[in-house]
Amino acid sequence: MPYAVIAEGLTKSFGEVHAVKHVDFRVEEGSIVGLLGPNGAGKTTTIRMLTTLLAPTSGRATVAGIDVVAHPQDVRAVIGLTGQYAAVDQDLTGRENLVLCARLVHLTKTEAASRAVELLERFDLSDAADRTLKTYSGGMRRRLDLAASLVGHPAVLFLDEPTTGLDPRSRLALWDVIEGLRESGTTIVLTTQYLEEADRLAERISVIDGGEIIAEGTADELKTRIGGDMIDLRVSDRGRTGAAAEVLGRLFAVPMSDVHADPQFGSVTVPVTSGAQALTEVVRALDAEGIGLADLALRRPSLDDVFLALTGHGTEESQLGANSRKRRRRAKETSA
Repeated sequence: MPYAVIAEGLTKSFGEVHAVKHVDFRVEEGSIVGLLGPNGAGKTTTIRMLTTLLAPTSGRATVAGIDVVAHPQDVRAVIGLTGQYAAVDQDLTGRENLVLCARLVHLTKTEAASRAVELLERFDLSDAADRTLKTYSGGMRRRLDLAASLVGHPAVLFLDEPTTGLDPRSRLALWDVIEGLRESGTTIVLTTQYLEEADRLAERISVIDGGEIIAEGTADELKTRIGGDMIDLRVSDRGRTGAAAEVLGRLFAVPMSDVHADPQFGSVTVPVTSGAQALTEVVRALDAEGIGLADLALRRPSLDDVFLALTGHGTEESQLGANSRKRRRRAKETSA
């Protein structure tokens, strides 16, 4: 397959700090590849090297067949970049921002005006075209920022955590836009710490942690690495959480490092391969030890399970979600 992006041994060090370590990955033309990892994992540094904003310490990379170190200006002519924060001018209108970007890539005044109208319509911003960005919502500013990165018809688009800080509705709307870009043939490299975002948008995912890619594959391939299913349970007596985890570890011959227990809420999660039969096995095993159950469920593994299994910790998104669930559970128990 033709590759729009190739990175080989890409490394970036800042003194003694190794931000990115020997990263290798490839992106097929017309596809979306996700770099999934928490803050500080090396995602943005990798993107900055691929987009010529940082020179790699070692290794090499090509974008659209062009070496990013040898010919940075040529690379910039064929890419678009949307960073973590909107790069548009708050004091200009949406139309003025797009015309300015178009003029910067050497479109004529007439071409710039036409391209602005086209992009405003494409991103559903026509009604707000002549309002200053100070009046735009976060989602509208993000859409305009993405539109600005497309002014020059880039062959490869780099999106660095494009939905960070957006509300759920705005995030879903931007996902639809990104999917539309892929359908039109744009190659997209997407960095994200949102597991659901990577699962929905990316055809292939590279999991990055500590500056290194630790796993690659489709979402389904990565989930398969966990095993069959996941058992989630909560014990009636939180003081028996550790005992329940040990029972499940022995029952399913799973290393204790893969059994995740939270004594604060009496919850235990363990991978299983016996499907629905595992539920009966769990009930019998815990009953034999005199450990009561408050809740028990069987589910498919998620990308969060993959990330936790690979790194020993979740992403910020999964931790925030877990904390939210804990607060709701604590409130429910208090009210009861």
